[in-house]
Amino acid sequence: MTTTHAPDEGFTPIRAKAAPRPGTWISAVIVAALALGLIWFLVTNPVLEWGTVTTYLLDVKVVQGVGWTLLLTVLSMILGTVVALTAAIMRRSENPVLRGVSWAYIFVFRGIPVYTQLVFWGLFTVIVPKIVIGVPFGPELLSFSTRDLLTAFWAAVIGLGLNEGAYLAEIIRSGLNSVDRGQTEASKALGMSNGTILRRIIVPQAMRVIVPPLGNETIGMLKTTSLVLAVPFTLDLTFATNGIANKLFTPIPLLIVAALWYLAITSVLMVGQHYLERYFGRGFDARTPARAGGGGGRGGRSRQAAVNSAGTTPQDPLPEVEL
Repeated sequence: MTTTHAPDEGFTPIRAKAAPRPGTWISAVIVAALALGLIWFLVTNPVLEWGTVTTYLLDVKVVQGVGWTLLLTVLSMILGTVVALTAAIMRRSENPVLRGVSWAYIFVFRGIPVYTQLVFWGLFTVIVPKIVIGVPFGPELLSFSTRDLLTAFWAAVIGLGLNEGAYLAEIIRSGLNSVDRGQTEASKALGMSNGTILRRIIVPQAMRVIVPPLGNETIGMLKTTSLVLAVPFTLDLTFATNGIANKLFTPIPLLIVAALWYLAITSVLMVGQHYLERYFGRGFDARTPARAGGGGGRGGRSRQAAVNSAGTTPQDPLPEVEL
């Protein structure tokens, strides 16, 4: 039997007020004034020549430069990721020779500026004019001219990819090391091979740590493609806008054109990075509380809800055992 008490008629609910924060309003006014001043400066400054910017923003050579820049970025990141994953696995190997080779690669390519590396790759056909396959100190069986194999585009891809791989190798290695060793021990106890453990257990869990810096490196690679003139490769966005600027003697408007394109591509990459981080961070992102009733939406799932949605646990309870 429950007893209910009538509410006190003299009870007055507390009406709490937030503490005044004049600093917020003052900072907002200051930022708004500075933003308006910057907009006024950009609009009224005749040096910027916004008419020229709008004319050449969708110019054929500029759009083609955007395409070549994106192609350089994608291919270089694919090459860098493959090389980095290989180097990171070698760094974790028990073989001291493999660890030494990986360390030497990372040391050299991280220590030399990327512009210098691109110059070397541009001169590779001069340093190595011919590749010969044959018996050592004996007859030649097959030979190739490096001028026919290594064009300026592929030299730029190789130079950017190998440089990026040295940085990504440490990122991937730290991600692999973030996975608890107990995961590997439990997988070996189940009879899984090392390759299967790496592919199905370690790498999927490490992606939560790898994706954020990998996204940053991708954005950095997009901007680093502006250095491929050192190869020289002359079809990227920066060279295209510089060529038009030199013809018109208007460098500033064409710099704005290049900057706007880089900002647009970077914005798309940042959106993609956000969704990748959310995907690989399922069940670990504590910034969004779980919804009532087990958490319905993607962003609001609890860790247990994410585990249940993976389908790796049986739906039916274990059968009862009679003693």
